[in-house]
Amino acid sequence: MVVMDPGSGRKRSPGDRFSAHDGGVAVTSTRLLTLLSLLSARTRWPGAELAARLEVGPRTLRRDVQALRDLGYEVVALKGPDGGYRLGAGGSLPPLLLDEDQAVAVALALRTSPTALSGTEDVAARALTGLLRVMPAHLRAAVEDLDITPVANPWAFLAPPGDSVVLRRVGAAVRRRRALRVEVLAADGRRPAPTDDDFVAPREVWPHHLVTWAGRWYLVAHDPADRTWPVLRLDRLHVLAGEGPVFERLGLPGRDAAAHVSGAVSRGDEPVGWPCVGEVLLDLPARTVAPWLPGGASVEPAGRRRSRVRLGAWSWAGVAGLLATFDADLEVVGPPELGEAVVRLGRRAERAVSGS
Repeated sequence: MVVMDPGSGRKRSPGDRFSAHDGGVAVTSTRLLTLLSLLSARTRWPGAELAARLEVGPRTLRRDVQALRDLGYEVVALKGPDGGYRLGAGGSLPPLLLDEDQAVAVALALRTSPTALSGTEDVAARALTGLLRVMPAHLRAAVEDLDITPVANPWAFLAPPGDSVVLRRVGAAVRRRRALRVEVLAADGRRPAPTDDDFVAPREVWPHHLVTWAGRWYLVAHDPADRTWPVLRLDRLHVLAGEGPVFERLGLPGRDAAAHVSGAVSRGDEPVGWPCVGEVLLDLPARTVAPWLPGGASVEPAGRRRSRVRLGAWSWAGVAGLLATFDADLEVVGPPELGEAVVRLGRRAERAVSGS
Protein backbone atom coordinates (compact mmCIF):
# COMPACT_ATOMS: atom_id res chain seq x y z
CA MET A 1 0.00 0.00 0.00
CA VAL A 2 1.24 3.49 -0.88
CA VAL A 3 0.32 6.09 1.73
CA MET A 4 1.11 9.79 1.74
CA ASP A 5 1.18 11.52 5.09
CA PRO A 6 -1.15 14.52 4.63
CA GLY A 7 0.67 17.82 4.57
CA SER A 8 4.20 16.42 4.73
CA GLY A 9 4.51 14.19 1.66
CA ARG A 10 6.42 11.67 3.83
CA LYS A 11 5.78 8.04 3.03
CA ARG A 12 4.35 5.85 5.81
CA SER A 13 3.78 2.14 6.02
CA PRO A 14 0.52 0.79 7.46
CA GLY A 15 2.31 -0.28 10.62
CA ASP A 16 3.50 3.21 11.53
CA ARG A 17 1.67 5.24 14.17
CA PHE A 18 0.54 8.82 13.88
CA SER A 19 1.72 11.20 16.53
CA ALA A 20 -1.89 12.12 17.42
CA HIS A 21 -2.83 11.05 20.96
CA ASP A 22 -5.92 11.34 23.08
CA GLY A 23 -5.65 10.49 26.75
CA GLY A 24 -2.22 9.05 26.14
CA VAL A 25 -3.52 6.36 23.80
CA ALA A 26 -1.79 6.19 20.40
CA VAL A 27 -4.10 5.64 17.45
CA THR A 28 -2.84 3.28 14.77
CA SER A 29 -2.51 4.70 11.29
CA THR A 30 -4.33 1.70 9.81
CA ARG A 31 -7.56 2.42 11.68
CA LEU A 32 -7.33 6.16 11.06
CA LEU A 33 -6.87 5.59 7.36
CA THR A 34 -9.83 3.20 7.35
CA LEU A 35 -11.95 5.79 9.14
CA LEU A 36 -10.90 8.48 6.67
CA SER A 37 -11.69 6.18 3.75
CA LEU A 38 -15.16 5.43 5.14
CA LEU A 39 -15.91 9.11 5.72
CA SER A 40 -14.84 9.87 2.14
CA ALA A 41 -17.13 7.19 0.69
CA ARG A 42 -20.45 8.50 2.07
CA THR A 43 -21.95 11.89 2.83
CA ARG A 44 -22.85 10.88 6.39
CA TRP A 45 -22.37 7.96 8.76
CA PRO A 46 -24.43 7.10 11.85
CA GLY A 47 -22.04 6.83 14.80
CA ALA A 48 -23.10 3.29 15.72
CA GLU A 49 -22.66 2.02 12.15
CA LEU A 50 -19.26 3.67 11.82
CA ALA A 51 -18.08 2.18 15.12
CA ALA A 52 -19.30 -1.25 14.03
CA ARG A 53 -17.39 -1.02 10.74
CA LEU A 54 -14.22 -0.15 12.65
CA GLU A 55 -14.95 -2.79 15.32
CA VAL A 56 -14.48 -0.26 18.13
CA GLY A 57 -16.65 1.29 20.82
CA PRO A 58 -18.15 4.80 20.88
CA ARG A 59 -15.34 6.25 23.02
CA THR A 60 -12.63 4.91 20.70
CA LEU A 61 -14.52 6.27 17.70
CA ARG A 62 -14.64 9.73 19.30
CA ARG A 63 -10.87 9.55 19.95
CA ASP A 64 -10.21 8.54 16.34
CA VAL A 65 -12.37 11.38 15.04
CA GLN A 66 -10.48 13.85 17.22
CA ALA A 67 -7.18 12.41 15.95
CA LEU A 68 -8.25 13.15 12.37
CA ARG A 69 -9.18 16.68 13.39
CA ASP A 70 -5.75 17.11 14.99
CA LEU A 71 -4.22 16.09 11.64
CA GLY A 72 -6.14 18.85 9.83
CA TYR A 73 -9.24 17.03 8.57
CA GLU A 74 -12.61 18.66 9.16
CA VAL A 75 -14.87 15.98 10.61
CA VAL A 76 -18.32 17.34 11.42
CA ALA A 77 -20.43 15.82 14.21
CA LEU A 78 -24.09 15.42 13.19
CA LYS A 79 -26.97 16.04 15.56
CA GLY A 80 -30.09 13.93 15.79
CA PRO A 81 -31.28 10.66 17.37
CA ASP A 82 -28.59 8.59 15.62
CA GLY A 83 -25.83 11.19 15.73
CA GLY A 84 -22.98 10.50 13.37
CA TYR A 85 -20.22 12.15 11.39
CA ARG A 86 -19.41 13.48 7.94
CA LEU A 87 -16.21 14.72 6.30
CA GLY A 88 -16.34 18.48 5.85
CA ALA A 89 -15.12 20.41 2.83
CA GLY A 90 -11.94 22.40 2.72
CA GLY A 91 -9.69 19.94 4.54
CA SER A 92 -6.39 18.52 3.37
CA LEU A 93 -6.20 16.07 0.50
CA PRO A 94 -6.76 12.57 1.95
CA PRO A 95 -3.85 10.12 1.93
CA LEU A 96 -3.31 8.22 -1.30
CA LEU A 97 -4.29 4.58 -0.80
CA LEU A 98 -3.32 2.29 -3.65
CA ASP A 99 -2.35 -1.34 -3.81
CA GLU A 100 0.74 -2.22 -5.83
CA ASP A 101 -1.05 -3.00 -9.10
CA GLN A 102 -3.10 0.20 -8.85
CA ALA A 103 -0.03 2.33 -8.18
CA VAL A 104 1.77 0.96 -11.25
CA ALA A 105 -1.36 1.35 -13.40
CA VAL A 106 -1.81 4.99 -12.35
CA ALA A 107 1.86 5.75 -13.01
CA LEU A 108 1.71 4.21 -16.50
CA ALA A 109 -1.52 6.07 -17.29
CA LEU A 110 0.12 9.37 -16.31
CA ARG A 111 3.19 8.56 -18.38
CA THR A 112 1.23 7.74 -21.55
CA SER A 113 -1.70 10.16 -21.24
CA PRO A 114 -2.17 12.54 -24.19
CA THR A 115 -2.61 16.26 -23.57
CA ALA A 116 -6.32 16.79 -24.16
CA LEU A 117 -6.66 20.16 -22.42
CA SER A 118 -4.69 23.37 -22.74
CA GLY A 119 -3.07 24.58 -19.55
CA THR A 120 -2.50 21.02 -18.28
CA GLU A 121 0.57 20.10 -20.34
CA ASP A 122 2.83 19.57 -17.33
CA VAL A 123 0.22 18.43 -14.80
CA ALA A 124 0.52 14.72 -15.63
CA ALA A 125 4.33 14.92 -15.43
CA ARG A 126 4.19 16.64 -12.04
CA ALA A 127 1.64 14.14 -10.74
CA LEU A 128 3.85 11.25 -11.89
CA THR A 129 6.87 12.78 -10.17
CA GLY A 130 4.92 13.12 -6.93
CA LEU A 131 3.66 9.55 -7.11
CA LEU A 132 7.12 8.11 -7.82
CA ARG A 133 8.54 10.04 -4.88
CA VAL A 134 6.32 8.23 -2.36
CA MET A 135 6.45 4.78 -3.98
CA PRO A 136 8.39 1.98 -2.33
CA ALA A 137 11.67 1.26 -4.11
CA HIS A 138 10.52 -1.97 -5.78
CA LEU A 139 7.39 -0.31 -7.21
CA ARG A 140 9.33 2.70 -8.40
CA ALA A 141 11.74 0.34 -10.15
CA ALA A 142 8.81 -1.48 -11.80
CA VAL A 143 7.52 1.80 -13.24
CA GLU A 144 10.94 3.03 -14.30
CA ASP A 145 11.57 -0.30 -16.06
CA LEU A 146 8.75 0.68 -18.41
CA ASP A 147 10.37 3.79 -19.82
CA ILE A 148 7.81 4.54 -22.53
CA THR A 149 8.06 7.20 -25.22
CA PRO A 150 4.56 7.90 -26.58
CA VAL A 151 4.50 8.77 -30.27
CA ALA A 152 1.59 10.68 -31.78
CA ASN A 153 -0.27 8.72 -34.45
CA PRO A 154 -1.47 10.97 -37.28
CA TRP A 155 -4.41 8.62 -37.87
CA ALA A 156 -5.65 9.19 -34.32
CA PHE A 157 -7.45 12.34 -35.59
CA LEU A 158 -6.69 14.19 -32.36
CA ALA A 159 -8.14 17.67 -31.96
CA PRO A 160 -6.19 20.66 -30.63
CA PRO A 161 -6.26 20.69 -26.81
CA GLY A 162 -9.46 22.16 -25.39
CA ASP A 163 -9.68 24.83 -22.71
CA SER A 164 -9.63 23.37 -19.19
CA VAL A 165 -11.57 26.40 -17.90
CA VAL A 166 -14.42 25.70 -20.32
CA LEU A 167 -14.37 22.02 -19.38
CA ARG A 168 -14.67 22.78 -15.66
CA ARG A 169 -17.42 25.31 -16.23
CA VAL A 170 -19.44 22.97 -18.44
CA GLY A 171 -18.83 20.06 -16.06
CA ALA A 172 -20.14 22.12 -13.15
CA ALA A 173 -23.24 23.04 -15.17
CA VAL A 174 -23.86 19.35 -15.93
CA ARG A 175 -23.56 18.42 -12.26
CA ARG A 176 -25.66 21.33 -10.97
CA ARG A 177 -28.26 21.14 -13.77
CA ARG A 178 -27.68 24.76 -14.80
CA ALA A 179 -28.52 26.01 -18.28
CA LEU A 180 -25.72 27.47 -20.39
CA ARG A 181 -25.81 30.17 -23.03
CA VAL A 182 -23.32 29.20 -25.73
CA GLU A 183 -22.17 30.06 -29.22
CA VAL A 184 -20.29 27.79 -31.61
CA LEU A 185 -16.86 28.98 -32.75
CA ALA A 186 -15.65 28.74 -36.32
CA ALA A 187 -13.34 25.88 -37.29
CA ASP A 188 -10.32 28.21 -36.92
CA GLY A 189 -11.36 29.07 -33.34
CA ARG A 190 -12.68 32.60 -33.94
CA ARG A 191 -16.05 33.81 -32.71
CA PRO A 192 -18.45 34.13 -35.66
CA ALA A 193 -19.82 37.50 -36.72
CA PRO A 194 -23.51 38.06 -37.56
CA THR A 195 -22.45 38.81 -41.14
CA ASP A 196 -20.86 35.36 -41.62
CA ASP A 197 -22.69 32.95 -43.91
CA ASP A 198 -22.48 30.18 -41.29
CA PHE A 199 -23.35 32.40 -38.31
CA VAL A 200 -25.42 30.71 -35.62
CA ALA A 201 -26.81 32.97 -32.91
CA PRO A 202 -26.02 32.16 -29.26
CA ARG A 203 -28.56 29.80 -27.74
CA GLU A 204 -29.47 28.38 -24.37
CA VAL A 205 -28.86 24.66 -23.86
CA TRP A 206 -29.32 22.25 -20.99
CA PRO A 207 -26.01 20.39 -20.54
CA HIS A 208 -26.48 16.69 -19.81
CA HIS A 209 -23.30 14.69 -20.46
CA LEU A 210 -19.60 15.16 -21.19
CA VAL A 211 -18.15 12.54 -23.55
CA THR A 212 -14.65 11.97 -24.94
CA TRP A 213 -14.35 10.32 -28.34
CA ALA A 214 -11.51 10.15 -30.89
CA GLY A 215 -9.38 12.58 -28.88
CA ARG A 216 -12.12 15.19 -28.56
CA TRP A 217 -14.42 16.43 -25.80
CA TYR A 218 -18.13 16.68 -26.63
CA LEU A 219 -21.10 18.05 -24.75
CA VAL A 220 -24.44 16.29 -25.13
CA ALA A 221 -27.10 18.92 -24.49
CA HIS A 222 -30.81 19.51 -24.86
CA ASP A 223 -32.02 22.57 -26.74
CA PRO A 224 -35.38 23.46 -25.15
CA ALA A 225 -36.22 25.90 -27.96
CA ASP A 226 -36.47 23.28 -30.70
CA ARG A 227 -36.44 20.14 -28.48
CA THR A 228 -33.36 18.68 -30.14
CA TRP A 229 -30.31 16.97 -28.62
CA PRO A 230 -27.24 18.61 -30.23
CA VAL A 231 -23.69 17.30 -29.80
CA LEU A 232 -21.25 20.20 -29.37
CA ARG A 233 -17.47 20.02 -29.56
CA LEU A 234 -16.06 21.58 -26.43
CA ASP A 235 -13.02 23.12 -28.12
CA ARG A 236 -15.39 24.96 -30.48
CA LEU A 237 -17.73 26.18 -27.80
CA HIS A 238 -17.78 29.66 -26.27
CA VAL A 239 -19.72 29.82 -23.00
CA LEU A 240 -21.20 33.26 -22.38
CA ALA A 241 -20.93 34.82 -18.93
CA GLY A 242 -23.63 34.36 -16.33
CA GLU A 243 -25.21 31.38 -14.63
CA GLY A 244 -28.39 30.04 -16.21
CA PRO A 245 -31.51 28.77 -14.47
CA VAL A 246 -31.85 25.27 -13.03
CA PHE A 247 -33.45 22.79 -15.43
CA GLU A 248 -35.16 19.43 -14.97
CA ARG A 249 -32.95 16.70 -16.40
CA LEU A 250 -34.51 14.69 -19.22
CA GLY A 251 -33.63 11.20 -20.41
CA LEU A 252 -31.77 10.84 -23.69
CA PRO A 253 -34.12 9.71 -26.49
CA GLY A 254 -33.53 5.98 -26.60
CA ARG A 255 -29.72 5.86 -26.36
CA ASP A 256 -26.88 6.30 -23.92
CA ALA A 257 -24.50 9.26 -24.21
CA ALA A 258 -21.75 7.29 -25.95
CA ALA A 259 -24.05 6.01 -28.70
CA HIS A 260 -25.62 9.44 -29.04
CA VAL A 261 -22.24 11.06 -29.74
CA SER A 262 -20.77 8.38 -32.03
CA GLY A 263 -23.99 8.17 -34.04
CA ALA A 264 -24.68 11.90 -34.28
CA VAL A 265 -24.95 13.26 -37.79
CA SER A 266 -23.52 16.60 -36.64
CA ARG A 267 -20.87 16.83 -33.92
CA GLY A 268 -19.47 20.23 -34.83
CA ASP A 269 -16.58 18.47 -36.55
CA GLU A 270 -14.89 19.97 -39.56
CA PRO A 271 -11.75 18.38 -41.05
CA VAL A 272 -9.20 21.18 -40.74
CA GLY A 273 -5.44 20.83 -40.44
CA TRP A 274 -5.12 17.96 -42.93
CA PRO A 275 -3.13 18.58 -46.12
CA CYS A 276 -5.86 16.86 -48.15
CA VAL A 277 -9.57 17.45 -47.48
CA GLY A 278 -12.26 16.22 -49.83
CA GLU A 279 -16.03 16.02 -50.15
CA VAL A 280 -18.21 13.30 -51.67
CA LEU A 281 -21.82 12.22 -51.94
CA LEU A 282 -22.11 8.70 -50.56
CA ASP A 283 -24.99 6.34 -51.35
CA LEU A 284 -25.73 5.61 -47.71
CA PRO A 285 -27.95 7.42 -45.17
CA ALA A 286 -26.12 9.89 -42.95
CA ARG A 287 -27.10 8.05 -39.78
CA THR A 288 -25.59 4.85 -41.18
CA VAL A 289 -22.32 6.59 -42.05
CA ALA A 290 -21.91 8.74 -38.91
CA PRO A 291 -20.86 6.04 -36.37
CA TRP A 292 -18.09 4.77 -38.67
CA LEU A 293 -16.51 8.02 -39.78
CA PRO A 294 -13.14 8.83 -38.20
CA GLY A 295 -13.09 11.61 -35.64
CA GLY A 296 -12.90 15.01 -37.27
CA ALA A 297 -14.94 14.06 -40.35
CA SER A 298 -18.37 15.56 -40.96
CA VAL A 299 -21.54 14.14 -42.51
CA GLU A 300 -24.94 15.58 -43.32
CA PRO A 301 -28.04 14.18 -45.05
CA ALA A 302 -28.26 14.69 -48.82
CA GLY A 303 -31.56 12.91 -49.28
CA ARG A 304 -33.19 9.83 -47.76
CA ARG A 305 -30.52 7.39 -48.97
CA ARG A 306 -27.56 9.72 -49.53
CA SER A 307 -25.12 11.68 -47.39
CA ARG A 308 -22.56 14.42 -47.93
CA VAL A 309 -19.23 13.52 -46.32
CA ARG A 310 -16.18 15.72 -45.74
CA LEU A 311 -12.99 14.24 -44.35
CA GLY A 312 -9.26 14.72 -44.46
CA ALA A 313 -6.07 12.66 -44.50
CA TRP A 314 -2.37 13.10 -45.11
CA SER A 315 -2.76 12.09 -48.80
CA TRP A 316 -5.51 11.97 -51.44
CA ALA A 317 -5.08 8.21 -51.60
CA GLY A 318 -5.71 8.15 -47.85
CA VAL A 319 -9.00 10.01 -48.28
CA ALA A 320 -10.03 7.65 -51.10
CA GLY A 321 -9.08 4.62 -49.02
CA LEU A 322 -11.18 5.77 -46.08
CA LEU A 323 -14.17 6.27 -48.36
CA ALA A 324 -13.67 2.82 -49.88
CA THR A 325 -14.25 1.21 -46.49
CA PHE A 326 -17.96 2.07 -46.77
CA ASP A 327 -18.34 -0.21 -49.84
CA ALA A 328 -20.92 2.08 -51.42
CA ASP A 329 -21.20 4.06 -54.65
CA LEU A 330 -20.05 7.65 -54.37
CA GLU A 331 -19.84 10.87 -56.35
CA VAL A 332 -16.79 13.07 -55.89
CA VAL A 333 -17.80 16.68 -55.25
CA GLY A 334 -14.24 17.93 -55.07
CA PRO A 335 -11.52 18.79 -55.37
CA PRO A 336 -10.27 17.23 -58.64
CA GLU A 337 -7.30 15.68 -56.83
CA LEU A 338 -9.67 13.45 -54.90
CA GLY A 339 -11.36 12.28 -58.11
CA GLU A 340 -7.96 11.40 -59.59
CA ALA A 341 -7.03 9.48 -56.43
CA VAL A 342 -10.26 7.46 -56.58
CA VAL A 343 -9.53 6.54 -60.22
CA ARG A 344 -5.96 5.50 -59.36
CA LEU A 345 -7.19 3.41 -56.46
CA GLY A 346 -9.67 1.64 -58.74
CA ARG A 347 -6.98 0.88 -61.34
CA ARG A 348 -4.65 -0.50 -58.67
CA ALA A 349 -7.44 -2.75 -57.42
CA GLU A 350 -8.03 -4.04 -60.98
CA ARG A 351 -4.33 -4.76 -61.48
CA ALA A 352 -4.17 -6.55 -58.15
CA VAL A 353 -6.98 -8.89 -59.22
CA SER A 354 -5.79 -9.44 -62.81
CA GLY A 355 -2.17 -9.93 -61.77
CA SER A 356 -0.92 -7.60 -64.49
